[in-house]
Amino acid sequence: MSDTHYERLSFLDSTFLAMEDRNAHFHVAGVMKFAPGGLRAADGSVDIDRIKAFIESKLHNIPRYRQVLDWVPLEEHPVWVDDAFFDIDFHVRQATLTKEKDDTELQRLTGTIFSQKLDRFRPLWEIWVIDGFEDDRVAIITKVHHCMIDGMAGVDLMKELLAPFPMTEVVPGPIYEPRPNPTKMELLADEAQRWFTMPFRVFRSARHLSDSLSGVIEEVETRLRAMGKALNSGWLKNASQTPLNARIGPNREFQWMHTDLAAAKSVKNAFGGTINDVVLATVAGAVRKYLLAHNTPVDELDFRVMAPVSVRSETDQSLGNQVAMWLLDLPIGLNTPRQRYRQIATETSDLKETNQALGASLLVQATSWTPSTILTSAMRLAGTNVRPFNMTVTNVPGPQIPIYFLDALLEVQYPMVPLWTNHGVGIALFSYNGEIAWGIVADSDSVADLDRFVEYLDEAFQELVQAAKPKKRKPRSAGNGQSPSKKRAAAKPAPEKPAAKNGT
Repeated sequence: MSDTHYERLSFLDSTFLAMEDRNAHFHVAGVMKFAPGGLRAADGSVDIDRIKAFIESKLHNIPRYRQVLDWVPLEEHPVWVDDAFFDIDFHVRQATLTKEKDDTELQRLTGTIFSQKLDRFRPLWEIWVIDGFEDDRVAIITKVHHCMIDGMAGVDLMKELLAPFPMTEVVPGPIYEPRPNPTKMELLADEAQRWFTMPFRVFRSARHLSDSLSGVIEEVETRLRAMGKALNSGWLKNASQTPLNARIGPNREFQWMHTDLAAAKSVKNAFGGTINDVVLATVAGAVRKYLLAHNTPVDELDFRVMAPVSVRSETDQSLGNQVAMWLLDLPIGLNTPRQRYRQIATETSDLKETNQALGASLLVQATSWTPSTILTSAMRLAGTNVRPFNMTVTNVPGPQIPIYFLDALLEVQYPMVPLWTNHGVGIALFSYNGEIAWGIVADSDSVADLDRFVEYLDEAFQELVQAAKPKKRKPRSAGNGQSPSKKRAAAKPAPEKPAAKNGT
C-alpha cells in the first residue's frame, strides 16, 4: 500500500459519527460578523470569487478539509481518504438577507443552516457568506463535523484564514493532487495487520511510561486513580429529567448574547477561581430561573453539565479531537450567586486535582479496541437510554486583539455546539478582543422559549457581577448610630431658653 494513503479515525472521532442520527447532528458551527466595507468588489457586491480563492489557497495547510470518509470492510471503522473530486463551490456558498436585514433574520437563517446535516459523501464542512445587511456588514456561517475537529484545534484553524492585519492579495496555494485511495481489499489487509501488531505496540509504549520500574508503577497508579474518578463522576448514572431534556427533533434555533470580559474577570478576582467558573455559575443561575419558571422544583434535582477540556499538548498540531469531558453538578438548589459560584469553584478545583480529564481521556483510549459495529450500536443505545448529563457548556478562549478575514475586521464570533439526544439547549462561548460572545442553540421543538433562557443568562451574569462588587462601608458610628461630630455637638449643654410669658 505504498502508493495509497488513508488515516484511521480515532475512537472519539468515530464516536461522533456513530451517535449522529436524523435529529442529533454532530457538527460544530459558528457565526462571524465583520465590520462594514470589507469583502466587497469594486461594484459594492460581496466578492464571493475572491473569498473562495482565498479559502482554497489555505487548504493545503489543513488537508482534512479535502478528505472524505471511507469504511474498512467487515469492521466498518471509518477512515479518511483524499477526495479526488473536491470542488470548492460545494463548500463555500452565498445567501442574502431579504426581510429584516438584521441580526433577527441572521439568527433565523443560522438556525435553518444548523438544522441541516452535512453530506457524508463530501468533505464534512461548509462556509456560508451572508450579505444583505442594512448596515453593509457581512457575516460568515461555518459548519464542520465534530469528527474532524475539536474546539481548541478549531481556534488554531482560524489562524489560516484570520490575521492580525488586513490583506487584499490572494496568493494561490500549491496545485491539489489527491493521493490514491486504497481498495477495499487493501484496507482490510492493512487493518488486519494493525490488529495483529497492536499488543506489541501497546507493550512498547508502556515501556516508555518511565525510565524506572518505580516510575512505571507510580504512573500506572496515577492513571488508574484518574480513571476511577472519571467513572465515579457520574458517567454511569442518569442525571435528572427536566424540561430542558425532552425528546428533540431536527430543527434548531440559535440566539446569542454578549458579556464583558473585564466584568467576568472582576468576578473571578473577587471570588477566586477562573473565568470558566464564572461561566458555569452564570449557567447555574439561568437554569435555576428557567426551571422555576416552568414550575420545576430544583432542590432535589441532579443537574449536570458536560464541559469539554482540552488534553492536547502545546506542541501537538494534529487535527482530530483531543478533548476529555468534565462532568459537573450545577448547584441550582442554592439561592445566591455567591453560594453557587463558590460551590462550582470548589468542584472544578477538585476535578483538576484528581485528574478527571486524564481519566476520561484514558477511558476513551481503553475503549478504542471496540469493533466499530459494536460501537455504533452501543452509542445509539446509550444516546436513547442514558443521560449522564443535561447540557453541554464549552468555553473557548480566543485572541484579545483585532483580527481580519482578508480586509474585513472581525467584530464578533458566536460559536455553536451540537445537541446530544434529549438535550434541548447547548451553550458555547468565545472570548475575543475584550468581549465574551455566547452562542445558545436549542431544539425548537422541545424548547419553544429560548429567548427567555437567554434573558435569564444575562440576568444571572449581572447578578454575579453585582455580588462581586465590594460593599460600600457605612460611616463610622459612635454611639446610637451618630457620627463623632454629631455626638460632640449633642454633648454640649443646650442654651437656656427665656422664661415663657403668659399667653404664649
